[in-house]
Amino acid sequence: MSDKIFTMEFRKIYDLLVKKAVRKMRTPEEVNELICWITGYLPSDLNKLTEEPITYADFILNAPHWNDGSKNIKGKICGVRIETIEDPTMWKIRCLDKIIDELAKGKRVDQIIGKYEKDE
Repeated sequence: MSDKIFTMEFRKIYDLLVKKAVRKMRTPEEVNELICWITGYLPSDLNKLTEEPITYADFILNAPHWNDGSKNIKGKICGVRIETIEDPTMWKIRCLDKIIDELAKGKRVDQIIGKYEKDE
């Protein structure tokens, strides 16, 4: 795990995810709902973790329950096809990026979750 993103503080990444969504007229609550859906963290846990000096990799690796629906997340994010990512931590990071990106592009939270909850 040598990628710089792994060692960045989660709170900085979280701020970037929220700003990305807010710029597109979405809310921090919607970002939180998606993060909690995919990671299994409770909203209270998420609030606490944004105040602690935890790395992004540790945030991902310590997620209580990575959502099974994430296996259906496909497509490109940051120029990379998600389904070709071999490192499991980077794959999870990119899955989270992808759903926040979809939120920022105008999809509602229920549409995003519904899209990935169904078996393909």
